Amino acid sequence: MITFYTRFCGLFLLLMACEQEPVDEHKERRLELADEMEYSIQNEMLNKWYPTAYDEEYGGYLANFEFDFSLSENQNKMIVSQGRHLWTTSKAYKMYPEEEHYLHGASLGFQFLRDKFWDQEYGGFYTNLDREGNVLSGSSQNGYNEAGKTAYGNAFGIYGLAAYYEVSGEEGALELAKKAFQWLEENSYDPEYGGYFQSLARDGSPIQREEDTPSTSTLGYKDQNSSIHLLEAFTELYHVWKDPLLKQRLEELLLIIRDTIVQDEKYLQLFLYPDWTPVSFRDSTEEIIEKHHSIDHVSYGHDVETAFLMMEAAEVLGMPNDERTLVVGKSMVDHSIKYGWDNEKGGFYDGGYYFAGEEAPKVVRGTKNWWAQAEGLNTLLIMADLYPEDERDYFSKFEQQWEYINNQLIDHEHGEWFSGGIDLQPEFKEAKKGHAWKTAYHNFRSLANCVSRLRSF
Repeated sequence: MITFYTRFCGLFLLLMACEQEPVDEHKERRLELADEMEYSIQNEMLNKWYPTAYDEEYGGYLANFEFDFSLSENQNKMIVSQGRHLWTTSKAYKMYPEEEHYLHGASLGFQFLRDKFWDQEYGGFYTNLDREGNVLSGSSQNGYNEAGKTAYGNAFGIYGLAAYYEVSGEEGALELAKKAFQWLEENSYDPEYGGYFQSLARDGSPIQREEDTPSTSTLGYKDQNSSIHLLEAFTELYHVWKDPLLKQRLEELLLIIRDTIVQDEKYLQLFLYPDWTPVSFRDSTEEIIEKHHSIDHVSYGHDVETAFLMMEAAEVLGMPNDERTLVVGKSMVDHSIKYGWDNEKGGFYDGGYYFAGEEAPKVVRGTKNWWAQAEGLNTLLIMADLYPEDERDYFSKFEQQWEYINNQLIDHEHGEWFSGGIDLQPEFKEAKKGHAWKTAYHNFRSLANCVSRLRSF
């Protein structure tokens, strides 16, 4: 079998950087776990999504599915989920080239991005379209009009296009990814302080905060989420397009995330002003802090995900043994384990908060969403291979995390993962399996990476 993501093998050089070898006694257990995860990929995930999600009538992907994978009535399309489906089908074809329908599905995604999502007048990818490909307008989502655009959304367009180009050789996909990168450069990039503005008007101009902008709105802020996914997208694009400016922006993002967005306590600040000053409510009342939870809290899932994305970016930039990146990434994982890990059942909690005067964060969201558990699984295995003698025993936590996912997140009857652990949120047993923000991207990437890594020793 061809491994899922052969360039991830470059991360194995990190082991040499730490001058440690993976523990051989785990070899048999590793192979057992790899078999379990690949079984789940093939029989409880990819086969549920594809080819069912291919929109053969209008192009792109059907995104909304009920708990049993029956089609939902609303099939509007969002650039984020469409880009993620394009990435997933491309990587699925790379992993299983004998399954040619994945390449067909990826081509549907590429053509829909090119013909419908790309704004032919102003450039950039629209945020939301209806199923046929008409721009939705007149309503808002997360503080911006749907006819507008985001750096986050354009990042996932680039991410999917670069992956598709790698497996198809379709030059049009690479050219569109280049155009999207240049559009971000001309509109979203901040030449004064670096980084990218998230919320953009249709013409690409950054949307500014006004005096009457609600305090709960994120308009005009920079943020960790768009930053880390731009890092992710630029990493994917740089793998297939060694452009000097792209390399420069990828390096800048890595440094901004690692050395500025990551706070002294080793967690990511969620939102920041244009000059990278944190948007914090730590000195406010608990009522105000709760009101602004979505803007200011410790997101353990993003922290463990970003540790991996930083190492991935460093690897593609040719510096897999970069000590600063390794140290910061490990410290982010350790912080998440210390304060956001369920020692009894496994799993990373959804949110914590550093209240004023407190040296440790308090768990303020004790649930466990699916994507954070997926990202945690991948990163824990990387840490286990990098630091096999560490007192935290990352491999045992990796095993515990897989047990939690297998028992509380994977729907062994209907397929895919529940939106959150059903031990804490049993209502998710009958919640949607697919929607604009939920595809197989996080969990497929995690399991496929783990399968490849587990079998490499």
